[in-house]
Parts: sequence; structure tokens; C-alpha cells
Amino acid sequence: MRSEDVVTVVGLGAGGWSDLSGTGRSALDAAEVIFGSARQLALLPDSVAARRVPWPSPLLPALPALLDAERGRAVSVLASGDPMFHGIGATLVRLLGAARVCVLPHPSSVSLAAARMGWDLAGTDVVTLVTAPVETLARWLNPGRRILVLSAGAQTPAAVAGLLAARGYASSEMTVLEQLGGPGERAVAGTAGGWVAPAGDPLNVIAVRCGDGPPGPCVAGLPDDAYAGDGQLTKREVRAVTLAALAPVPGRLLWDVGAGSGSIGIEWMRSHPSCRAVAIESSADRVTTITLNAANLGVPGLRVVHGRAPEALDGLPDPDTIFIGGGVTRDGVLDRCLAALRPGGRLVANAVTVESEAVLAAAYAKYGGDLTRLTVQRGAPVGGFTGWRSFMPVTIWSVTLCR
Repeated sequence: MRSEDVVTVVGLGAGGWSDLSGTGRSALDAAEVIFGSARQLALLPDSVAARRVPWPSPLLPALPALLDAERGRAVSVLASGDPMFHGIGATLVRLLGAARVCVLPHPSSVSLAAARMGWDLAGTDVVTLVTAPVETLARWLNPGRRILVLSAGAQTPAAVAGLLAARGYASSEMTVLEQLGGPGERAVAGTAGGWVAPAGDPLNVIAVRCGDGPPGPCVAGLPDDAYAGDGQLTKREVRAVTLAALAPVPGRLLWDVGAGSGSIGIEWMRSHPSCRAVAIESSADRVTTITLNAANLGVPGLRVVHGRAPEALDGLPDPDTIFIGGGVTRDGVLDRCLAALRPGGRLVANAVTVESEAVLAAAYAKYGGDLTRLTVQRGAPVGGFTGWRSFMPVTIWSVTLCR
């Protein structure tokens, strides 16, 4: 491959040119075209003779044409810190392939923040709010945890402080690290509940040491009262068994059909940051509730579709796994869901009525899989004593398609 066909991505810190290695400087000196943000391009000295092209906004739709226009020229791209850590380097590799991208990394803002705080990076959670809502942070809150938050701008620290306080973590210590590695580096510290610092530099990382607060379990089966709703909720014990049957895998997409309060899709997404879910629900009020529950439980990225299956399934991205929590007796729902799964895909359906049980029994006879019936009893007061209160039995059918 010709050297002109390779795009060189140079990681640049807040210190600019003076922080670059000799290799990074040589790459930029040899470039004919340099892409980067206006802020990054301004950090280059006049001695760099390449034509400087600021990124347009939005960037991603324009990126292929921009690069194609410069084929045959020596092209470099400026990136903030480590280009492969939530950076343009990973985007370019997806677009061009690894063979056409040469990455010269700089320490990431997370590495610098961990160094400043004296935190073991391997034992620290990293959350990006650059393109995600602040509610995403809620999933990571637990007493004593250390979290580094990649900020979207100058207003993010106040938003993080507000969320921490609202979720019972007002005592959490916050340190806002601005312009890490640059001449204007600064740290501002305080507690979430007492956060009064004005908006500072937009280039910042927020170090959070969680104080005492309500713990957030990491396994399936959150308490029922974690969810708002009208009672249309897969109960905790059944939910834990259902999630085990669904078997979440990182990166996989779930359809939660007849989502009710959204608990299955929400806990699927909580199982790993890369898990995705689409909740399909016919009730407008429940759609609002699902959206609220997803934000409260730290997965605001849950996609909610208002509609009734099977019609509402048209046009959705192909799922890896499907859960049917409601509507299995409706004509076409089960057949449409089975048809949507690729080989190796998994379907789990729950039933509480005789009619829905009959549908699952017929499907089990035709496709095989596993059929399970659960009865949950919880202790409850009976006068001055305690007795067992039974919930409706739930039948669970699970199957992996091998067609």
C-alpha cells in the first residue's frame, strides 16, 4: 500500500505542539493536508506548512467525501489525546480499515485524570457523557465507587452534581480537572450536594468518588419498587429467571415486545454498556413510564416504540434476542418474532393466562426449547402472623433457533 493511502492520526494534548513526540511532529511536518477541529489546528506552529482543514458539523456524514477528495496526498488527522479512546481514530478505522490508518496516540484525558487523582485506572469506572444524557451516569452509582466522567462541556459538572444529589449521593466528592496536560490545567473540587462552582473550561474530566447512597445491584432482578408504573410489571423473581433465560451478551440487540413498565429491556441494557434494546408498547401512558424508568435506572438510550405488535415491528433493526411479555395470543405476533430472528437467535416468552399458555405449549411442541412454570410466594401479614401470598403462576418458553 502506498504511503499516500494511509491516514496518520496524531493524538494531541492540551499542551499542543510542545507535548508531541518526535514521531508525531515528523508526521505533521510531512503532511500535505491536516484535518482537525479549529481549536486543535490553532495549536500547530506556523512552521507546519500543510493545508489545514477544519472539520465540518456534522462530521460523520461528510467524512468519506472529505477523505476521498484528498486521496494521493499525505493526510494527517488531529485527535484529542488517545485517538482510539472515544476518538476519531476508531471512526476512521471503521471507515477505512485498520491497514489504512496509522495511529500515534497521546495519553488520554482519562489516563491523565487517573494520574492526577492517584487512582488505579483498572479499578475505576469510565463513563462518557460527550454524546449521552447525564442520566447514563445513574447506572454506575454505588457507594465508594470511583468514576471518571468524560464531559460534554462546561455545563456538565453542574449537571452531574445535580444528578448525584437527586439520586441520594449528595456527599460524593467531585473534582473537575480542566485542560489536562496543558498550561492552563486547573482542578476544582467540592461535593455534589454543595456544588456552586461556576461553569469553567469546556475541556474537562470529572472525577467522582461516590459517597454513601442507595446501592444499585449489578445482577438481574431489581426490586419491584425501582419501577414506576400501573402494575404491569414482570415481578422481581420472575424477571431474574427471565433475564437468565434471555442470556444477555455484550453488543446484542433485544426486542422487548409488550414492554409494560420496560423492566426486561432496562435490565438487559444494564447487564453491559454495549447491550441495546427496543421496547414496543401499545399504551401511550406506559410508553411515558418506560422512558421515565429507563432514565431513572441509567439506560436513557433505551429506544421506545409506541405501537402494537406485529405491525409495530416493521422497520425495526434485526434483533439478536426477543422477549414477548405481552400480546403472544395476538395473531401473527409469535410468527413475526420467530421470523425476525437470525440463526442462533433466542426467543423467550412469558404467559400468565390459559390462552397464552396454550400458544406457548403449541410452540414448544413445534420448535422444542425449554418450558418452565414458576410460582412465586411472598410472606405477608395475616393478622398478627405471617402467611404466604401467591402470585399468578408464570409459564416461560425459551428457544434458540438453529435453522
